Amino acid sequence: MISKIQTIFVCSSCDAQFSKWNGRCLECGGWGTLQRQTIDEKTSKQAGIAASPAAVIDFSQDKEKSKDNDLARLVTNINEVDRVLGGGIVPGSLILLSGEPGIGKSTIVAQIASALKTESPVVYVSGEESFAQVKNRLQRLGCTTGHIKFINETNVEKIIAALSEIKPALVVIDSIQTAYTAAVPSEAGSINQIRASAVQFLEVAKRNNIAFILIGHITKDGQIAGPKSLEHIVDTVIYLETETAHDYRILRATKNRFGSINELGLFTMTGSGFKEISNPSAVFIDPGEQKISGAVISCIIEGTRPFLVEAQALVSKTVFGYPQRKASGFDINRLQILTAVLTKRTKINLTNQDVILNIVGGLKINDPGIDLAICLAIASSLLNQVISRKTIVLGEVGLGGEVRQVSKLEQRLKEAEKLGFEKAMIPAKKVKEGRLRVKNITNVSELVEHLTNS
Repeated sequence: MISKIQTIFVCSSCDAQFSKWNGRCLECGGWGTLQRQTIDEKTSKQAGIAASPAAVIDFSQDKEKSKDNDLARLVTNINEVDRVLGGGIVPGSLILLSGEPGIGKSTIVAQIASALKTESPVVYVSGEESFAQVKNRLQRLGCTTGHIKFINETNVEKIIAALSEIKPALVVIDSIQTAYTAAVPSEAGSINQIRASAVQFLEVAKRNNIAFILIGHITKDGQIAGPKSLEHIVDTVIYLETETAHDYRILRATKNRFGSINELGLFTMTGSGFKEISNPSAVFIDPGEQKISGAVISCIIEGTRPFLVEAQALVSKTVFGYPQRKASGFDINRLQILTAVLTKRTKINLTNQDVILNIVGGLKINDPGIDLAICLAIASSLLNQVISRKTIVLGEVGLGGEVRQVSKLEQRLKEAEKLGFEKAMIPAKKVKEGRLRVKNITNVSELVEHLTNS
């Protein structure tokens, strides 16, 4: 077979390949990034022919002989973090933590490193801050630093060599965008460097059973900076989110190979770091007794956790043109459906009314169990009828105006009863009544009639 030598030009930023040289990469737009490479097709095709066969493991073998069977987690002793991760950090896993600049990514990993109780040390690797800066943060947060080691390095090979000597239980990389490997001829932060660095950390994690937390930057669009394959490489992807008008933070998982992605962790930001919110319902419910029409309280389920939310609706006559539908924290398409159902199935006419909906506290809700509360809030605002703040409303609304059952109804009612609610409006279902007076609603027309007669 005749060896065929081929010359190509590869972009050092995005890895795009071209048959001829250009001053500018046609894919990423970078100037002067194309580098000449020579490929021997025969060598590339025959590489790996003499490779030894991979080891085959039978799942039916004895559990004691399997090294990967034990998934004993590293408990962080921060309940909200453990909840989101599915019970703690799995040894040998890669966790990608991302969020807006200044939201507190370095703060929360510092608290995790401090709270983790293991015989092996925790290594904090920073390419963005010096030892004095990281030490100052740890002291400000009141962290215990006896078991934390620090590495101020960005070269992946040097970091891995140091980890092989320390043998830590957890490694924090702050951040993956500053790390670079000599195996890839491009600058730190490029797509190729991020991918190659993450793969090398993955190999170390799986081979030595070391857990990694990689802090990742995000773009102006809110996406994690770097290749999309970075999220496929890691085991868990968690986001730290906030609302600009509030001082609480939401920790949310979008990918978790070792647990659910439906759990939420709630924190409040203080001068001494993050504090857990033990009663999340208190964050989204105003304890005052304001008599405002269009305000209705409901309960949603995030993972296994129920907490109460308040929906506020404002209905006003359309001044000009097509009636507006605006929503904050609620799906605008779902709002369109509910307003259409109210107009068709009840005596309420919203064809010439603007409807504005807000979920108090800035929470984004996808739970259909709040549909009935949204309908009641709209009707309450239009008819200017005040709903008691001791009433909780639960139920999903169908296109026929029927009120459907919601998941974990008893758990939601128990949460409302614990917080002192007196009345519940729910779908037709027999439930064990306690201090709550239960009223069954089968159709949205019954809801409107109840409101007009009250």
